[in-house]
Amino acid sequence: MLGTQLDRGSGPRRWERWRPTVDLCRHEDLLVDRLELIASERYVDLVTQLGQDLRSISPDTELRVHDLHFEDPWDFEEVYGKLHDFARAYTFDPEHERYLVHMTTGTHVAQICLFLLTESRHLPAQLLQTSPPRHQRTSAPGTFSIIDLDLSRYDRLASRFQQEQREDLSFLKSGIETRSHGFNTLIERIERVATASRAPILLTGPTGAGKSQLARRIYELKRRRHQVDGPFVEVNCATIRGDGAMSTLFGHVRGAFTGAQSDRAGLLRGADRGILFLDEIAEIGIDEQAMLLRAIEERRFFPVGSDRELESDFQLLAGTNCDLGLAVREGRFREDLLARIDLWTFRLPGLRERPEDIEPNLDYELVRWEEREGSRVRMNREAREAFLRFATSTEAVWSGNFRDFNAAIVRMATLAAGGRIDLALVEDEIERLRNSWSSRDGAPASSGDGLEELLTTTMLEALDPFDRVQLAEAVRVCRRSRTLSAAGRELYRASRLRRKSPNDADRLRKYLARFGLHFEQIQPVP
Repeated sequence: MLGTQLDRGSGPRRWERWRPTVDLCRHEDLLVDRLELIASERYVDLVTQLGQDLRSISPDTELRVHDLHFEDPWDFEEVYGKLHDFARAYTFDPEHERYLVHMTTGTHVAQICLFLLTESRHLPAQLLQTSPPRHQRTSAPGTFSIIDLDLSRYDRLASRFQQEQREDLSFLKSGIETRSHGFNTLIERIERVATASRAPILLTGPTGAGKSQLARRIYELKRRRHQVDGPFVEVNCATIRGDGAMSTLFGHVRGAFTGAQSDRAGLLRGADRGILFLDEIAEIGIDEQAMLLRAIEERRFFPVGSDRELESDFQLLAGTNCDLGLAVREGRFREDLLARIDLWTFRLPGLRERPEDIEPNLDYELVRWEEREGSRVRMNREAREAFLRFATSTEAVWSGNFRDFNAAIVRMATLAAGGRIDLALVEDEIERLRNSWSSRDGAPASSGDGLEELLTTTMLEALDPFDRVQLAEAVRVCRRSRTLSAAGRELYRASRLRRKSPNDADRLRKYLARFGLHFEQIQPVP
């Protein structure tokens, strides 16, 4: 970029000034074969003088002048657009030429745009920064430095980014050194999405898997990075069902209905410039879903009883332990809303799916107890081994997931005499957990039909005993069959004889889909 101020100079004394573009070609250890100068034709006299000086000091340097006029050189959109067009039109030959982008001249806006175009590789180059000599009254050309945007070549810079990412991941996991590879990979993806996108995020998984806690951690992480400056607004949608749901979410104006004695802002308005976390989003009514969809897409909505729209620039996080696809098929959830919030969906595994993380979570819960109660509690070796052996076994259902786990640690810590959890206390707690799981809703802790591995606790609880037996038999046949068609032939071997064109595979596929299952998911891992 032509330096309309720094590159100026006339008369013999101009050589006493540091002129970035001219002095760029005076360095003995930086040979410039070709200089592409971006300048407006309004500065033709300055360009002519600069060209003469370049020929006198570096006759081998070819000067090419590109006329590029900016109506407002401080308008980011205009400057970036024109420089972007220039970069796209230029014929680069990186196999035979090395390119440098001089960052010293031009407005700050132009320098930022050149940086962005170089970082995005629209300009396949390295950045070049020049500086004046330390003593101004000298003919020295100053200094230069070349900046490669490949951070992998800068160990110190790269290690800073890596350390920051490790800290962010640890923060999302509440500082727990989790060992599950699958869970750690999941958190890494969530961290990348949460810090790079403002699109809705859907957190799924069984009750007690930690969706609410993770949502709040995502908010805190974005706030630490100055990506949000509004509040974190959380609501369990199961608690706002009915006539008051619309008012709770979108607010109302005074007199909108009986009892509306004053205006109410509503949760969406309260989450402006922050994050709105709708837990159990499947519980929202169809009418509320329609308004929520528009609010997500347009950031605008009507409070109840108002003819004036309000705006709220919030990011939506949603949580559910339900199969929203099944809810769509049953007409309980809008398909267009699911499509809008399903861009980033992350399923949090239950505690039974992460047995390797039970021990670090045990240590975490003991530390939390100490911080909360101000007293230290430890487990002796025999007690610890007994608890971990049970907690990681197939006998431990953990139907409430981390809620059950936390409650177990709290009970043992509370009853620990002298701050020491012994074997007897662990054995009592194990028996209590067994009884709790076996008596919960009158269902056995584990029926042995294998459905606990496929369906969430909420889905299992919604099944009638007759339907559960029927589904368990279908799952059993699928697991021992090599193909969906083979399983269908066995399950429908009587009724298929009464059909003119039986399609057993399609019948079975549709039956499994009612429960959010598919054949490949049921097949045992080889």
